[in-house]
Amino acid sequence: MLLAWVSPEYYRYRGIIESGSIPAQAEREISCLLGSRTDWFGMARVLGVQSFAVEPLSRAFDTSIVVPGSKSHTNRALICAGLAKGTSTLDNWLESDDTTAMIGALDSVGINTSVEERGLLVEGLGGFAKNLEDEEIRVFANRSGTTARFVLPLLAFSQGSYLLDGDTQLRSRPFDDQVESLAQLGSNLRGTALPIAIQGVAPETNTCSVSGEISSQFLSGLLLVAPALPLGLNIDVTTELVSTPYIELTLATMSEFGDQYEVSPDFRRFEVEPTGYNSAQISIEPDASAASYFMAAAAVSGSTVEIVGLHANSIQGDIRFAEILRQMGAGVEFKSNSIVVSGPPALTGVEVDMSDCSDVAQTLAVVAAGATTETTVTGIGFIRNKETNRIKATVEELRRCGVDAEESHDGFVVRPTKVKPARIRTYDDHRMAMSFSILGLTNAGINIEDPQCVEKTFPKFFETLNQLY
Repeated sequence: MLLAWVSPEYYRYRGIIESGSIPAQAEREISCLLGSRTDWFGMARVLGVQSFAVEPLSRAFDTSIVVPGSKSHTNRALICAGLAKGTSTLDNWLESDDTTAMIGALDSVGINTSVEERGLLVEGLGGFAKNLEDEEIRVFANRSGTTARFVLPLLAFSQGSYLLDGDTQLRSRPFDDQVESLAQLGSNLRGTALPIAIQGVAPETNTCSVSGEISSQFLSGLLLVAPALPLGLNIDVTTELVSTPYIELTLATMSEFGDQYEVSPDFRRFEVEPTGYNSAQISIEPDASAASYFMAAAAVSGSTVEIVGLHANSIQGDIRFAEILRQMGAGVEFKSNSIVVSGPPALTGVEVDMSDCSDVAQTLAVVAAGATTETTVTGIGFIRNKETNRIKATVEELRRCGVDAEESHDGFVVRPTKVKPARIRTYDDHRMAMSFSILGLTNAGINIEDPQCVEKTFPKFFETLNQLY
C-alpha cells in the first residue's frame, strides 16, 4: 500500500488507520474531522499529509480501473449548459477543484446547479448573464485555467460589471492573447492578466483573430460563447494551433448542445452560427489524462489494466497515450467500451511529437525512465506556461531521482538510468504528483510532496492507485 508521513495530529490516529479497525471513540473523533468519510486516504488528507511514500509493487497486477469523468469535457459542458435554454443534465461529471471552480463561477452570475441522483443539473439562462446591480460581481476561478479562460468571454458579453480573479498560481498564467481577441470584438476589459475587470457590452462585430501557439483554451473560450452571440462568430487563428484535440473536444461538446459551425481543414478558420444552445442530457467521458497513469503503471510493471469507459473513438486527444505505449512495446487492445494495456518484458524509447497530447508528457517521461533506450519528446514548448514550467519541473525531478534527462527548446530527452530514492517536488501541479507516483511502483524510496494537489482534477487518485496492490 501507499505509506504517508503526515502532520503531528495524524500520528494520534496512525495505528488505527493502518490497522483498518477503528474503535468507537476514535471513530467518533475521526468523524468530526471527516464527516462521513472513513477511507484511509481521505483520512490522511484531512489530517494533514505532508508527503506520500510510494511502496513498490510486490507482484504484477491484472485489474480493471474506472477513472472519473473528464475535467475538460465537464467544464466545457458546464459553459454550454449555462448558456442554454432550459435545464441540462451532466452524467458522470467530475467533482474536483477545477470543476468546483467552474460551478462557483457560474453560480456567481446566476447560473444555478444542483446534484441529483441522475447527475449534475444546470439551469441555463438562455443566453448571457445580467448583473443589474450597481456593484461589481467578483468571480473567482481558484487555480483553474479552463474556468478563467472559458468564463472571461462569457463575462465580456454579459450585462453589468465583473472582476475575474484567481489564486497566485493562476494570476501568473497568460491571458493577453485572449484579451486582445475580445478587444477586437469591442469588449471593455482592464488588465491582461488576472485580476481582470470587465464591463459587459454587446459585441461590435462578429469577426476576430486569436493566437493558437500559447494555449488552445483561448480559442475554446471564444468558441464556447459564440452560438449565444447575436451574429455568431468568425475566428481566424493567426499562428500554429497547439493541442488541436482540445478544440475538437470543444466543438464536439458544442454539438451536443445543438450548435452548428464550419471549420477549415487546417483548423485556422472557424465560423459559428448564432443558433444558441438547447438544453441536453449528456454523459461525460472518463478522463483520458487520468487514465494515462494506470496505463503507464501496467506498462512499467509488466502488468495488465483495463480502463473502463474509454475506446478508440474517444473525443479526448490524450487517448493517444495508449498508442505511444504500443510504440514502446506494450500490448494495447481497444475494445468497444474499454482499453486494455499490458506491460512487456522491456520497453523501448521513442521519438514523439506530443503537441496534441501534452497533458500526458509527464507520464511518458516517467515511463521513459524505465525503458531500455532514449526517449525524445518534442512539440510541447507551450507547457512551460501551465500550472508550472512542466518541462523544467519534469527534468529537474527526474534528475533528482538520478535519471539522465535534459530540456530542449520544445521538449525533453530522457536516457534510462538507475533510479535512486528521492523526495519529489510537485510544484503545486497535480500532474507532477500523479506521474511521479508511477515511478514509485517499480523503484523504492519515491516520496511525493504535497499530494493534496491531485484534488485539482483527480481527488481520489491515491485511493485508485492503491487498487493496484
